[in-house]
Amino acid sequence: MESSRATAGSRRARRRTPRRRRRGGLLPVCLATVAVVGATAAGTVYVKARAGGDAVSSAASPAPSSSASAATSGEASVEPVTEPAVDRGALLGSALAKVTVPSGAKVSAAVLDLDSGDSAACGDSSFDTASIVKVDILATLLLQAQDAGRHLTATERAYAVKMIENSDNASASRLWEAIGGAAGLDAANRRFGLTSTEGGDGALWGLTQTTAADQLTLLQQVFGDGSRLSAASRAYVQGLMKTVEPDQRWGVSAAADGSRYALKNGWLARSTTGLWDVNSIGRVTVGGTDYLVAVLSKGTVSQARGISLVEGAAKAAVGSFAGADPSASASASASASASR
Repeated sequence: MESSRATAGSRRARRRTPRRRRRGGLLPVCLATVAVVGATAAGTVYVKARAGGDAVSSAASPAPSSSASAATSGEASVEPVTEPAVDRGALLGSALAKVTVPSGAKVSAAVLDLDSGDSAACGDSSFDTASIVKVDILATLLLQAQDAGRHLTATERAYAVKMIENSDNASASRLWEAIGGAAGLDAANRRFGLTSTEGGDGALWGLTQTTAADQLTLLQQVFGDGSRLSAASRAYVQGLMKTVEPDQRWGVSAAADGSRYALKNGWLARSTTGLWDVNSIGRVTVGGTDYLVAVLSKGTVSQARGISLVEGAAKAAVGSFAGADPSASASASASASASR
């Protein structure tokens, strides 16, 4: 939602409460889907082990030592040698802690490595989507069309192209109406797996509330396997996100190798405060690996400051995955424990 919709915020009467409460009340929470549990620079990491379906507990009993096993069995014990698991949450939290955030502003980020399946999200605040919701609107329209066993009409396609490539607000409003507004969006998002996103009131689609973690889930529907969207629907959205107009190719693209990215950005000046919401979501390729990344921000004094914050956070977030190694992970976890 861009400047032509900026005054809409003043007409919003109610203030939403994020569905996920901040743990500890002081620092954002970093969540990871990796093979270990540990403290991060920004909070506690809760993770799922890849070898099994249960969460690993940080208070788990230590494994018996080699000598104890040998004493029990009477035989020599040979333990397998394994590489230390990378604590993605710790690395992400540590990387984001180094990003300069302007006074009064907030930023949140989430990353998924499409090769390994590892992911992490840092920050649990709720943000206005601004125009990144246009990806969600199109995904909802495509899902509804699939349910009806039909293709998009020529008119719907024309609106979709302008909505994603040019971030045209009038086209977004037409498709917002077509999907049934917030009710249609929320229904589709439940099927997509989004749990902390709520459609904007009335015609105010740009004031949809979301989290970085939810936007990562949406990106998985667009770029990942196991999506509710068909292969043709996914390819359609991806194609439009690869061809946004040149002056909108900022944001998560800052973390990519050259032009190897697909994205959608959103920017909105709130009339009630004069401060900016600036967001960016998409897929980037770094060193031959594809990453999904979502960065949300609010509270900067200008769009330019917001873009700088988002790009800095995107580079830090993706860099924490692209350059991750076990020793760095251990260092980040130790530093976080000492800082609390």
